[in-house]
Amino acid sequence: MASPSDDDVLPASQRELIDAFVAHLRLERHLSANTLAAYRNDLVRVATFLDRMGRSLESADHATLRRFLAQQHALGYARASIARRVGAIHTFYRWATDAARIDHDPSLLLGSPKVANRLPTVLRAGEAAALMDRPAGIPTDDPIARAVALRDEAILELLYGSGLRVSEATALTRDGLDLDGGRVHVVGKGSKQRRVPLSDYAVTALRAWLADGRSVLATVPTEALFVNRKHKPMSPRDVRAMVDGYAGALLPGRRVGPHTLRHSFATHLLEGGADIRAVQELLGHSSVATTQRYTHVSRTRLFEAHERSHPRA
Repeated sequence: MASPSDDDVLPASQRELIDAFVAHLRLERHLSANTLAAYRNDLVRVATFLDRMGRSLESADHATLRRFLAQQHALGYARASIARRVGAIHTFYRWATDAARIDHDPSLLLGSPKVANRLPTVLRAGEAAALMDRPAGIPTDDPIARAVALRDEAILELLYGSGLRVSEATALTRDGLDLDGGRVHVVGKGSKQRRVPLSDYAVTALRAWLADGRSVLATVPTEALFVNRKHKPMSPRDVRAMVDGYAGALLPGRRVGPHTLRHSFATHLLEGGADIRAVQELLGHSSVATTQRYTHVSRTRLFEAHERSHPRA
């Protein structure tokens, strides 16, 4: 991330220009707080580099922006990170020229490094089921430990059983649950809202958390559905650490996070015969093209099964 000191040393005019751009993204495109922070950090990096070169966002030219990208490569940043910064630069200059903040777009011919389109990591059904059962193995003599186990089981069931993004799970409130109807109200990317079905396992886990666990951790009034040991709403970082802890013991050497459970949810639905448009709706994807990559995962797994099982493979 760009450090706060980078932001502080920028001229006020540059900070104001970046703030106006981020405000546009928030008000017009309704992007999430995490996405807005990423855009801002990327633009602060660019503006800081330009300032050290004696230039500004307004006076930058194609060659100087190329030098910025070359510096990022020399510093060892991944292609995906550099490609994201190129995207932020393009988006910024399109906005700045449309808003007459800048009279020309120096990024028009700026290329982006090719990023390998890696298929998402997916758990097998048995692995996912075993991960769901991990919290039940926590000793329950301690009320706090028991509450944490109930909370963790409910979160895992939501991530895998309903395919929620980690940010969606941590943003849930008690009012968003309809346990009798087996539904949950989710606010996704761009503040898009959808209702997602809850599995029977998730309903059972959520009922247990609400009845026997939440009051132990939620000692301070909050509408957040999930609370951490410090009695504060769970953050995405909390959930990532929780998933990593359970998965590390169960699947050593594998990189498993909250998004792995979302990937597994989608892939297992498609392997079970679900319509891709239905899966798109459940995941909250704006384009079916995003959902289609899970069909590639399914095909890969089918080929693997053929090679393992068929005598002529």
